[in-house]
Amino acid sequence: MSQRAVTRALVSVYDKTGLTELATTLHKGGVEIVSTGSTAKAIAEAGIPVTAVESVTGFSEILDGRVKTLHPKVHGGLLADRDKPAHVEALEEHEIAPIDLLVCNLYPFEETVASGASFEDIVEKIDIGGPAMVRSAAKNFSSCAVITSTEQYDLVEGALASGGFTREERLVLAADAFSRIAEYDAAIEEWMADRADETLGIDPQEQDLTPLRYGENSHQQAFLDASRSLFEDSTTLAEAELLNGKAMSYNNYVDADAALRAAFDHPEPCVAIIKHNNPCGIAITPEASDVAEAYTKAHATDPVSAFGGVIAVNRPVSLDMAKRVTQVFTEVVVAPGYEDGALDVLKAKKNLRILEISGAPRTDSSLEGREIWGGVLYQEPDRYQAPGDNPENWELVCGEQASEETLADLAFAWRAVRAPRSNAILLAKNGAAVGVGMGQVNRVDACRLAVERANTLGEDGEERARGAVAASDAFFPFADGPEQLIAAGITAIVQPGGSIRDKEVIDACQKAGITMYTTGTRHFAH
Repeated sequence: MSQRAVTRALVSVYDKTGLTELATTLHKGGVEIVSTGSTAKAIAEAGIPVTAVESVTGFSEILDGRVKTLHPKVHGGLLADRDKPAHVEALEEHEIAPIDLLVCNLYPFEETVASGASFEDIVEKIDIGGPAMVRSAAKNFSSCAVITSTEQYDLVEGALASGGFTREERLVLAADAFSRIAEYDAAIEEWMADRADETLGIDPQEQDLTPLRYGENSHQQAFLDASRSLFEDSTTLAEAELLNGKAMSYNNYVDADAALRAAFDHPEPCVAIIKHNNPCGIAITPEASDVAEAYTKAHATDPVSAFGGVIAVNRPVSLDMAKRVTQVFTEVVVAPGYEDGALDVLKAKKNLRILEISGAPRTDSSLEGREIWGGVLYQEPDRYQAPGDNPENWELVCGEQASEETLADLAFAWRAVRAPRSNAILLAKNGAAVGVGMGQVNRVDACRLAVERANTLGEDGEERARGAVAASDAFFPFADGPEQLIAAGITAIVQPGGSIRDKEVIDACQKAGITMYTTGTRHFAH
């Protein structure tokens, strides 16, 4: 796992929440702390040794603090890849000490805009040095870890105790850091664009649209139109009240919609965790059980990808589930209610977006559209309305009749496999996904990916694919896909069937003693 010990940290934060505790943890862990301005002052006043950044750079801050960390002694330490001998030599030549950890949160630009501050005050809250350092550290995640939120401070103590951040942890933190920078830049761009429109006499709100922070990428403008809702007695996602956290972005809405559709595909209590419009976790639990159990199983599907995910529940969030959710960095939680105490627990995470809806995603016959160049495509929404979606109508094409327990897992997998983008293969065990292969351009790669994720993301090297069942969102064109699953220890498969090579596929499963059902229906998510 390529751990990097933390011996030197640069701490520069506007939000001082938890700063003393963080600095104490670093100092007790033998970490040299380098810091800037008011951050260094706060650390020193707490009686913790700290090195002022100007003593490192040999240059005092200037221009009312606009320039203080923009210096080779800082960025050289952040950007040096210590796996490259030339970089190490450059550090020695220029007497630059490497930095193992950057802790940096930014000037509160969004909050300053929301406060109604003057133009000049808002401009001064456009952070320059902070984003530059964050980008440097995030780019060099191979050698440096970067913390951009007070909610991530708990990770530091664990890393110090275990000998440092692993490469995987540094990569996840880097991705989150770039996400934060993108949001920050998008907020600045949106505010600047609005001021420019005012200067030019343009009214951007001529249409009844709600502007979002940005689109799929930070350079794209985005808007929400909730006027097309046909629901009069329920609150849709587009109309949901934001109970906590920052404003929703375009990508937040897309992922929340995918999460809700995935969760509400199941009649049982279900939790779905979505990342980049694909499930990294989905699980059900018996009606009498706490949804916290479903959340724990869903999170275990892929705990690495669940970091920064969007969670949807088809039941109210329980207090126990809320406590478990707050242990992991999460972008959005959306549910049809929150039990007593659960909302207060979740709100303790100030940046966690919390939405409440009522009803379920649309199941009527209205059309859904997708724009193409020069037109719009419409289709009836994909629902579990076909005869083949009922396990009672499945055809057993080889192997023994599945036990009640296995059939329940197959039924869950069949409903859950609609959530990933095609080509999709979903492995399930005990009402939870254990491996998902999605978005692949051929089905054998989807099988290979599902098995790999099942067996590499489990605890203590557990081969979770062994003994699991598999669902395929469309037919197998060749036997190579099932052969991948058979070799991994899959016991039963459900798939639409209909390939010209169905006999070849079925024969491979028959030879291996695998149970296979066909549905005659596919749920391809293109």
